[in-house]
Amino acid sequence: MSEIEELRRKLIELQEIEQRCHKAESTLRTIEARNQLLGDSAPLGIFIINAGGCITGINRKMQEIFPVPSCNDSKSVDFTENQERIAKDIFPDVKQCISRQKSYMVERSYGADVGDCIHLRYNLNPIPGPDDTVTEVMAIVEDCTDLKRAELALKSSEKRYRQLYQSSPIAMIERDVTQLKTHLEHLQASGISDFRKYLEQNPDQIHHCWSMIKTIDHNPAFVKLMDLEHCATRSSNFVDTDSEIFRKMAREIILEIFEKKNISERELPLVTASGEVKYIFGKSMIVPGCEETLERVLVALLDISERRKAEDALRESEQRFKDLSFKDNLTGLFNRRYLYQSLAELIENAKADGSQISLIFMDLDHFKQVVDTHGHLNGSRAIRDVAHTINSCLQKPAFAVAYAGDEFVVVLPGYDQDEALLKANDIRIRMRETIYGLDQNIEIHLAASFGIATFPEDAIDIDALLAAADHALFAVKGSGKNGIGQYTK
Repeated sequence: MSEIEELRRKLIELQEIEQRCHKAESTLRTIEARNQLLGDSAPLGIFIINAGGCITGINRKMQEIFPVPSCNDSKSVDFTENQERIAKDIFPDVKQCISRQKSYMVERSYGADVGDCIHLRYNLNPIPGPDDTVTEVMAIVEDCTDLKRAELALKSSEKRYRQLYQSSPIAMIERDVTQLKTHLEHLQASGISDFRKYLEQNPDQIHHCWSMIKTIDHNPAFVKLMDLEHCATRSSNFVDTDSEIFRKMAREIILEIFEKKNISERELPLVTASGEVKYIFGKSMIVPGCEETLERVLVALLDISERRKAEDALRESEQRFKDLSFKDNLTGLFNRRYLYQSLAELIENAKADGSQISLIFMDLDHFKQVVDTHGHLNGSRAIRDVAHTINSCLQKPAFAVAYAGDEFVVVLPGYDQDEALLKANDIRIRMRETIYGLDQNIEIHLAASFGIATFPEDAIDIDALLAAADHALFAVKGSGKNGIGQYTK
């Protein structure tokens, strides 16, 4: 009868675990569906490519911009074979994005005939994994063919340029930078070499310098972009010169002119006349013949606010999806899937650099009595609070895992046996000093047993290391509980 009761208890625990798994899987499916909906409804092409050059996700808009060969599974398209025209230019930037963990923006043209060319701008963004390593890149792709054609048209003839300038749906503004250029040259001749430091010490110079940039002309699309249709008075520069956003933007542009850098393109926030902050992609071009004087600088502005929102939302959704797939729903700790994946990688790295990894297997003592006395809901609450106690004792790269029920695993990269013993004792003391509050103002104390094993002294692979720590825990449980044991062969 005792064995039957024990089996019934285990069955109930397994049923609870199964219910939590079903709930987590349902949540994952919902997030994945919302993520796919968001990606497919985005006005921009989006795809995710890994370090091996394989597309792991692609939205409908990207397939419209640059159709992929038909196949049964668009998520498994081999980027390097089926997309050679893009891959030969983009894949090196993808590898740089992964290795440097830095966003990149590159522009590529496709098509032999200039009139038939399509121009794509790729915003490559590294996607950090659970351990902050980057193995994938999310590409946000814009079709900037119209902008390129507008630039070619502007260069071809002044008359055509003016017609296109006024009728273009792209916001454009033409400026004269001659006075500012002369002023900066005088400052440089006076001995000022560190102009960034000079502006930091004289912040009023930012407004003074910017006031020297004269606006020659602007088109209706610019007026609309900057919300100037109903503005009674328009300043020569059409910006809110009192905002911190403006000061940062103006400072960087002035510095580029001072350092004689090529002013080409940038993403930047702008404050409109109505006070709205818009994210703009700006591309500057010196009108041919004005390279020395900078008397005519054309700036094309494209509102990318929606792209930025879509990019941020996709990145956040992707991160939530990955976090959820590696996190335990009850405790918020990592789950067993993450344990087996990350511990295997840690062991391989430790073999390469000769470092140690310690493992603490811990199990709550007399936890069945807590559940029998106070119910399963209070039992779950106690497990969640113990998980918080464990986590409060750890610093990265150490991490805790909700292993099963009231069992936990603590992974300690770089810890030897003595250091692991100290950490186990730290957790044990912290638990002993903590009063765990349950429903109906019930307060209880909890204790646990700990088993410690260390790589490579006690085991040389993941299964053996877990088994060794479990063996040490079993020995403590058999000798009175509420103790710490180290694995002995």
